[in-house]
Amino acid sequence: MIALVAALGAVAVITGLLVFTVDSMARATFLLLASFVAVAVVLIGFGLGYLGTVVILMMTIEMMIMVVFMVMLMMNPAGLMPMTMVHNRRGSWAIALVAFGLLTAGVWLVPFPVRASAASRGVTSGPAVGPDPTVALGDALMGGQMLTMMTLGLALLATIVGAVAVAVSRR
Repeated sequence: MIALVAALGAVAVITGLLVFTVDSMARATFLLLASFVAVAVVLIGFGLGYLGTVVILMMTIEMMIMVVFMVMLMMNPAGLMPMTMVHNRRGSWAIALVAFGLLTAGVWLVPFPVRASAASRGVTSGPAVGPDPTVALGDALMGGQMLTMMTLGLALLATIVGAVAVAVSRR
């Protein structure tokens, strides 16, 4: 499990870095999607199935919509002309390195809370005290509306694809 998480973490970092090296906004979008999916699978590997699934669904739909608009509106969607994704290379490197250092220091220096077991709370039988945090988060975010939100997402995607199909010249 640790090897899988480490491999997916490496995939997420590498594809995230490759976003800034490709010449095409469409390719950058797909690389960013690969990075998000790798992080989502890590979340699922950590036992956060709902959160990982929501990240996969959200990012896949978001990136597909973004790539449709990139191909439709960008002057260089296929990367046939050289371009760069970074405007201030030195400044962005400095900000990225400082942010990486602070986040890494936070991982190693901040004491993470430990969830108390049922036995340490004095519960010897019966259900655990309090709801599972993942279930509580899912219920708070969507409640009974998950099917509605999924249907609306597909309807929005179909509307965008339809609008692009109608707007494209038939020459």
